[in-house]
Amino acid sequence: MMITNGIEDEEKWLAEGIAGIQHNAFYLHRALDSNNLREALKYSAQLLSELRTSRLSPHKYYELYMRAFDELRRLEMFFKDEDRHGCPVVDLYELVQHAGNVLPRLYLLCTVGSVYIKSKEAPAKDVLRDLVEMCRAVQHPIRGLFLRSYLAQVSRDKLPDIGSEYEGEGDTVMDAVEFVLQNFMEMNKLWVRMQHQGPLREKDKLEKERNELRDLVGKNLHVLSQIEGVDLEIYRDTVLPRVLEQIVNCKDELAQYYLMDCIIQVFPDEYHLQTLETLLGACPQLQPTVDLKTVLSQLMERLSNYASSSPELLPEFLQVEAFSKLSNAIGKVIEAQVDMPIVGAITLYVSLLTFTLRVHPDRLDYVDQVLGACVKKLSGKPKLEDSRATKQVVALLSAPLDKYDDIVTALTLSNYPRVMDHLDAGTNKVMAMVIIRSIMKNKTCVSTSDKVEVLFELIKGLIKDLEGISTDELDEEDFIEEQNSVACLMHMLYNDDPEEMLKIICTVWEHIMAGGPKRLPFTVPPLVFSSLKLVRRLQGQDGDLAGEQVPATPKKIFQLLNQIVEALSVVPSPELALRLYLQCAEAANDCDLEPVAYEFFTQAFVLYEEEIADSKAQVTAIHLIIGTLQRMNVFGVENRDTLTHKATGYSAKLLKKPDQCRAVYACSHLFWVDDQDGIKDGERVLLCLKRSLRIANAAQQMASVTRGSSGPVTLFVEILNKYLYFFEKGNPQITGSVIQGLIELIKTEMQSDSTTANSASDAFFTSTLRYIQFQKQKGGAMGEKYDSIKL
Repeated sequence: MMITNGIEDEEKWLAEGIAGIQHNAFYLHRALDSNNLREALKYSAQLLSELRTSRLSPHKYYELYMRAFDELRRLEMFFKDEDRHGCPVVDLYELVQHAGNVLPRLYLLCTVGSVYIKSKEAPAKDVLRDLVEMCRAVQHPIRGLFLRSYLAQVSRDKLPDIGSEYEGEGDTVMDAVEFVLQNFMEMNKLWVRMQHQGPLREKDKLEKERNELRDLVGKNLHVLSQIEGVDLEIYRDTVLPRVLEQIVNCKDELAQYYLMDCIIQVFPDEYHLQTLETLLGACPQLQPTVDLKTVLSQLMERLSNYASSSPELLPEFLQVEAFSKLSNAIGKVIEAQVDMPIVGAITLYVSLLTFTLRVHPDRLDYVDQVLGACVKKLSGKPKLEDSRATKQVVALLSAPLDKYDDIVTALTLSNYPRVMDHLDAGTNKVMAMVIIRSIMKNKTCVSTSDKVEVLFELIKGLIKDLEGISTDELDEEDFIEEQNSVACLMHMLYNDDPEEMLKIICTVWEHIMAGGPKRLPFTVPPLVFSSLKLVRRLQGQDGDLAGEQVPATPKKIFQLLNQIVEALSVVPSPELALRLYLQCAEAANDCDLEPVAYEFFTQAFVLYEEEIADSKAQVTAIHLIIGTLQRMNVFGVENRDTLTHKATGYSAKLLKKPDQCRAVYACSHLFWVDDQDGIKDGERVLLCLKRSLRIANAAQQMASVTRGSSGPVTLFVEILNKYLYFFEKGNPQITGSVIQGLIELIKTEMQSDSTTANSASDAFFTSTLRYIQFQKQKGGAMGEKYDSIKL
């Protein structure tokens, strides 16, 4: 309620002040129209007396001031025209000093002073010095600030600057600088003093009001930066030291932060670069609560943009040792501001790193130095919990990746992994994903085992369980995505030199073994395929070389592969292991290593027997075994017979009859390989096909007993197609009459009452008959073959 009353009161006082100005303005206008100087001075003084109030907040006082300002502009036009009032400007300057109250007197004095300088009847520097001194008479913060703001406003185009019409013989740029500096210092003192103008309970309100007035003070620095004659020398020797002295001595947090920011924003970047030491030297002397991280970050951003604007500027940065000065200053600021939160310190290092990457991208030692400083700050502290701090660390670690588009460069930075160690487990994994995405996006190849070691140290959050987090606690989808990313990454680890490539594989193997069983199904397959790729490159080397240093050979790699795939037994993941064993067997076949290939097949069969219990998985597995075995040409008769016998035996033992039938007729391909030197055992092919027919028949009968109908004839049609395949391939055991008999059998089955009609199997059979008809009509050797089959 009190606040509402206060606002209402203030509105009332403002309305009264505006009414007073308007009332006196009416008589002032009448006096100006009748060229009556005496009356004009009287009413203008009364009008300006309204500005003597202490009741208004800065915001409301500004409204009142602007009303008075408009009237002063009109009065100034009157003062300029001597013909109207008949009083020389020198006398006028004396005359206005007779006003009763100090505030109206000084506003009038500044207005006449502006006319006085313009008349050039006195040197500009003398009038300005007189005015800036006289204004000291008003020490009330708000009234004094607005008065001095008015002085700055009316004098800014009348400073004795180079090329200015007010540049007299004795008037130099230094006089202009001195005037603006003096006004700035006095205004800053008034502004700082505002905080002591009310009770402590209104501290927040006063801070807000002071914030509203800051631009009045900062405007002086803008005027200084616009003075043409302020070159680097004057700025370095006079302007900057004097301004910094005032900032440091005022010991006020708000003023120090705002004015440091003003210096950085209004003066040229070139000046900042050349006076870096002076500017940075003031930072540790400021109040501990000043937000220096923002100030320094803005300075570094400006300097970075300046460096980017032209390559010719780089020698200047090196000459002034910008990096080391900024680095030292940041160190001192962090030391001086003991209570600075960790996020503030890291933000400073992010800005310094951004500056370094933009200005000195080739200096990796600088980049590492920044990371090292960050490690030093973080060391001895627990893992980062503050989300803002971890976000900044991620920004710090991402910057080199974004800049170099090449993780290999980041891998040479010794402090990079040390910074990552300070992240909590969750953020560590986020950062690891950022690194992997960078590698995949830029198609970066990591080509040495040492670099792989460093890389896997960086992404260890994805490779193994970190402290405080286990795989059981993870979201399943996130876990799968992370592990798939690691799997993709493995294909980016490559070296043309087989020795180095083998070292890379061994390094990766060591790391993924530490990751626990849950990760192995994702990480083992890419490692196996990387190893097989290496085997293919080394095809034809036997590897039995003497000497201590055994080179990379297929045998050696196959031994490693055996261990790698065997590791899946702890998961357990028998289906995956079986597939990988078969891949290895095929590679061993291509390398002409019969014992190795046999061993891999043995492992595959052991897994099939002991681990794979699900009937669907068994069907898939046996077809994979048959398919792989069919392509093997390395085995001698004995080994091949053993493996083939196993495959056919397991095929006949599958649970469901249709699965048995299909697996057994697939085994027929093991006895007839179409290569030049391939096995061609027609009798055993026929045995397999007859056996599959018997099983198909048994399946029909079983269906008839259990369901009352024998089901479709699809299996018979599939077997017919196998017969046709071997008939075309020239198997002497498969004759036209055998095929004829099978066709008749299928027709009889289809006409049987117990057979279920099925459009798919009917269409399949019709299509097969159409194919036979087509071959008969084609003529030639194949046509003659098919002639014996009567449809």
